[in-house]
Amino acid sequence: MNISPPVFSKNDSIKFFRTLNKRVNDYFKENNLKKTGNWKLHLKAIIMFSLFFAPYFIILTLDMPLWVHLLLTIVMGVGMAGIGMNVMHDGNHGSYSSKSWLNKIMGGSLYILAGNVNNWQVQHNVLHHTYTNIHGHDEDLDAGRVIRFTHSAEWSWFHKFQHYYSIFLYGLLTFNWAITTDIKQMRRYIKRGLSYGKFQSPIKQWTILVITKIIYVTVWLALPMALGITWWKVLIGFFVMHYVAGLILSVVFQLAHVVEETTNPVPDENGEMENTWAIHQLYTTANFAPKNKIINWFTGGLNHQIEHHIFPNISHVHYGKIAEIVKQTAKEHNLPYHEFKTMRSAVAAHFRHLKELGMKPAIS
Repeated sequence: MNISPPVFSKNDSIKFFRTLNKRVNDYFKENNLKKTGNWKLHLKAIIMFSLFFAPYFIILTLDMPLWVHLLLTIVMGVGMAGIGMNVMHDGNHGSYSSKSWLNKIMGGSLYILAGNVNNWQVQHNVLHHTYTNIHGHDEDLDAGRVIRFTHSAEWSWFHKFQHYYSIFLYGLLTFNWAITTDIKQMRRYIKRGLSYGKFQSPIKQWTILVITKIIYVTVWLALPMALGITWWKVLIGFFVMHYVAGLILSVVFQLAHVVEETTNPVPDENGEMENTWAIHQLYTTANFAPKNKIINWFTGGLNHQIEHHIFPNISHVHYGKIAEIVKQTAKEHNLPYHEFKTMRSAVAAHFRHLKELGMKPAIS
């Protein structure tokens, strides 16, 4: 992976972001609104935590057939993804609440999802949001050698089939968080001196990682076994929960950036990007199903990725309203605004793109 980060152009001759930022700020002032979450987000947090924890306590306290056990773990997986997209995500962007301590608590919900806050903030807030869709810098595009997400990635013969097998691998996302990803990321980020905010000492980072992993294993594996649930039921339920959550999260993430319409810009020989950061987001990001109320609600506004990427510190509860401002401003400046009307069309675009990326470069 390249280490030297690319530099975005500072030449905004069309004044796109200045115009857009003023219009969005005016919207909040005129409507006397805070940019953070509101009662709708707090209610949603209660619902998502309930979906996650209620089945867990039922499993711990009641004896039930395996099929009921598995249904409850599926519900837990849905709740797990819901917490990640709605609560943890806003919290770690500082947009859940105007109170920093509440953002920290909600962002810390990542620990019960098997992740690590420091690692996530570096990968997501720093690398992904800054260098969106730039190969070698945006780690969301790095799936090892198994899936080829950009034309810049090395091609292997098995990529010809990736549009078939990738969906089965997507479900392993959070499961990998639980066992290997955090260790590899922490080692890499400490070595590179990467951080989101003040850099914490390596001893503190490793201590937090080890303690939270021990607590995680105790709560989700050791405790159920200690209360008499058969070990293999616990392991199967644990895997199913993670697989459901990982599948949901992966699909939502991919539809925003790895589709036919988005691009993967590369820096020139001097390491400079063609566009400013804000304009870069328009070329590399896509929305999907913007009018679907269920998807809007459940995905935490991540179907409005354009708005989220340009204004990551605004809570997702406002994306539906500011989307028209962003869309209109982009149109006035002759800039792209990638949008799929339905989730089905976005899914189709993603897998067509994977198929195209899987072709041997010489004939693609």
